[in-house]
Amino acid sequence: MSRTMLQEKTISRTEAIDRLRVELMKLADDENSVCKVAAEKGIFCKGFHRSSDGGLRRCYSWIDKRRPGMSREELEDLANRWQLARQEVNQLPIACDVQQKEHDSCNGWDDFTNKDLATFYFELTGAPIAVA
Repeated sequence: MSRTMLQEKTISRTEAIDRLRVELMKLADDENSVCKVAAEKGIFCKGFHRSSDGGLRRCYSWIDKRRPGMSREELEDLANRWQLARQEVNQLPIACDVQQKEHDSCNGWDDFTNKDLATFYFELTGAPIAVA
């Protein structure tokens, strides 16, 4: 059956986020935050690659100030470790959940419309959904 023939199921925003979380947790691990994986694979929100160099440095200005002149790669590595540490401190499964609470590097799930969530889910699973 082709993807275009699959029926779109309508689910709640909460359920869409729960399903996305499950899929994203399959890709991330103890050393790689969702932000890093999304950037490397060009999926979901694009993670650290969502921001320009200047934007990323502003987002993590407190890290950038402590290590002026570091490369973007070094900043992304430190930002990745920061996201993982915040997950552990907050006892939350992925960076999106942390940022939903803290709003320091992004707004977590609040950054995405229902249509965005449906698109991300399709990109990750190939299953069409509508989010209401």
